[in-house]
Amino acid sequence: MNRFFRNLLLFSVPLAALLYFLRQRYGTTVVHPHADYLLLFYVVLTAFTFWLTYRAVQRKPDSLMTAWFSTTALRLVLAMVIVVGYLVTGGAKDGNNTWTFLGLFFLLYFLYTGFEVWNVVTNLRPFSKPGSDNAQ
Repeated sequence: MNRFFRNLLLFSVPLAALLYFLRQRYGTTVVHPHADYLLLFYVVLTAFTFWLTYRAVQRKPDSLMTAWFSTTALRLVLAMVIVVGYLVTGGAKDGNNTWTFLGLFFLLYFLYTGFEVWNVVTNLRPFSKPGSDNAQ
């Protein structure tokens, strides 16, 4: 599990640096002003959903698929709450960089979902094999 958090940090810091440099170079036309909050949201969400999956698989090793699909559904619902909340609170008005927000939002969604898939497959797969006693 510590490997996951190290990988999350190694994935997120360069991404944050890239967003920072893009914002400095191109401004809010390329990087939405709420990019930092979106990045923080995805870091916390990815850590939380991985932790939930990890705990479920530790308790019952053959529950990997149930835990995985449950946390994926949770991730999707929380992401949609953020998008709808942004649009309802005035994000859909002209001049609010709505397309920039949505583009960045879904780009980060797919990047962090792919990151989590990669980490679940590489870190939790041994726990899901019948008869394995791999405890970390």
